[in-house]
Amino acid sequence: MKAKETLIPQQQEPATASQQPRPAAASVLGISKSFGKASVLENISFDVAEGEVLVLLGASGSGKTTILRIIAGLEMPYTGKVILHGKDVTELPARERGVGVIFQSYALFPKMTVEKNIGYGLRIRKRKRKEIKATVNELLSLVQLEEHRRKYPSQLSGGQQQRVAIARTLAYKPEVLLFDEPFGALDTQTRVHLRREIRALLKKVNVPAIFITHDQEEALELGDRVAVLNVGNIEQIGTPFEIYNHPATEYVATFLGAANILDAVIRKDFIEVGSAKIAATLDKESFRDGDCVKIVFRPEDVSLNRGDFLRPGHHRLSSARIEEISFVGAYERVRLLVESSSDECKTDETPYYLTTETPDRKPTKSIIATRPKPEASTTRLQVGERVVVALTSFTVLPQKKH
Repeated sequence: MKAKETLIPQQQEPATASQQPRPAAASVLGISKSFGKASVLENISFDVAEGEVLVLLGASGSGKTTILRIIAGLEMPYTGKVILHGKDVTELPARERGVGVIFQSYALFPKMTVEKNIGYGLRIRKRKRKEIKATVNELLSLVQLEEHRRKYPSQLSGGQQQRVAIARTLAYKPEVLLFDEPFGALDTQTRVHLRREIRALLKKVNVPAIFITHDQEEALELGDRVAVLNVGNIEQIGTPFEIYNHPATEYVATFLGAANILDAVIRKDFIEVGSAKIAATLDKESFRDGDCVKIVFRPEDVSLNRGDFLRPGHHRLSSARIEEISFVGAYERVRLLVESSSDECKTDETPYYLTTETPDRKPTKSIIATRPKPEASTTRLQVGERVVVALTSFTVLPQKKH
């Protein structure tokens, strides 16, 4: 939220007729799963609308693959249900669910051409030859592989093989598409290009899709909504904008992109962060005077100034000394040591430190700011220089009662 605006999400405007929520095409209701004494999933619930792309994002061991296998019918849940287009399929075997699964390995038949791979599912379902030919031609056009129809998988690039796998799955009109880390075997440039193609393709076919990934950038670009998983629980589910800009927990803030976290105290109509007093309007039921909280802000929400004059919408946080400056292509990353916060909200826990991959832990009060290339070129900063740190946006998370 903006620093001078309320930090509690405003009530949304009532949806108009054109904005009514789409009905759920796939639903997971209260799913739990254990392997022996180890609990893998705990009361997982979510819906996927027709034509929606939901990304399950989490680190290894978070339970995302188990959810996918339960939806596909490859694992049975301990509790809960799987509903596809209003039908309870929890007890049905995988082959009767009408679910299409696209794996990282593609699983194409090496001795079949592209068109035979795509039509394979229709042939084993005893469809008429004319129907198979028409469907294969339509799908070849959809995935833009007409000129490769008579090639074998070994003659295709990784991205082309992935498109063949998707076309083969679409051939038998699945109820829902499941993608199991589909881009993991591709190089970075191909992954970026292909995920944009796949997202456009899914919007054309209007089939609900669920992706699992541990790649944060991939989740933000692919998903209409993202569910962040942590050790078998959904920490937050929402649009990429919501979970990035308004993380509900410290884990979400640190796992999805880079984040700075500082201790703070609620003081009537402002938040006290060290010696700074940041004006804020908070929900009095959720935050009370004297409560210890944490403020979360992204590196791009940090403004660095040589003087005390701040632009409108910027709120002073602290003075700081520049520890490190790194050139990162389109922007400059600056590590700063800020004035230490008040001791009254300190805990024995070591706070999460900013990361774009896996949370690292450091006891220092360093924060990270990023400056776009034009700003970094215009105003040069030096290591050791003191600057004034201001915030343009942040989120308040409850910590503990003071």
